[in-house]
Formats: sequence, structure tokens, C-alpha cells
Amino acid sequence: MEIKEENIINIHNFLPHREPMLMTDYILELTKEKVITSFTIKEDNIFVDKGVFVEAGLIENSAQTCSSILGQSFFENPEADTKVIGFITNIKKIEIFSLPKAGSTIISKASLISQFENICHIFCETFLEDELLIRCEINLFIQEIAS
Repeated sequence: MEIKEENIINIHNFLPHREPMLMTDYILELTKEKVITSFTIKEDNIFVDKGVFVEAGLIENSAQTCSSILGQSFFENPEADTKVIGFITNIKKIEIFSLPKAGSTIISKASLISQFENICHIFCETFLEDELLIRCEINLFIQEIAS
């Protein structure tokens, strides 16, 4: 997938995560039912070990990609000082096929399976070019924190 600057959405508008735990760079496409994100893995990333982005990093990238579907309702107004917290409530299924190297840009594609209020079940796959790295189904819960 070609990353075009005019199509990039600021991930900070949809996720509460910040460095060093931010594992997505850009939202390339976002609807109420699906999202596509990109992430360039830096050598100093906390989930890079011996030049390889480890399993925990892939899982966190998948979870953050999925969270942006649910999180968009909390972050529709970028000017609002909204504070949220999210939880992975269940990883229903996970398959890891390969680990990318630092310096790689990965693309994650997630689609909503079901949602009830602030709880959702989402399917996600992450790719390095055409190579499937991880496939998973995740349940997430997100809630606004009172200021």
C-alpha cells in the first residue's frame, strides 16, 4: 500500500498512547468498521531486541490499530481534552508468522466484527509488504476517565 501524505490521519487524535508506547504512526484509512495503520519500527523501540521487533510489539501494534476504531468516538473533537483508558479484555486467537526487522514499515488492517457500547471484537492482520506477520482477534474495552 502506497502511503500518500494527503490521506494520513494523525493517530494522536484517536489513541491516548504516547512515546515510548505508541506503536502506530499514521492512520491511512478509518471508518466506523475498519482501519488501516502504518508504523515504522525504529531501532530504539522498546520492543526491538537484537534488531528484531518482537512478538509483544506486534501484539501492541495490533491492539492500538484496533483501538482506533473504538477510540474515534472519544476523539472526534481534536480540541477536546479527552482522557481515555483502554484494555485488551481478551485475545481470542493469535497467530504470529514472522518478525520484522527494525527499520521496516508495517501495515496493519483491522475490521470490526461486533460492538456493544465501549466493548468490541476486532479482527486484525499486519503485513510487511505482502508478507503476513500476525493475525489476531482481539476484544477491547475503552472508557473515558473523569477529569
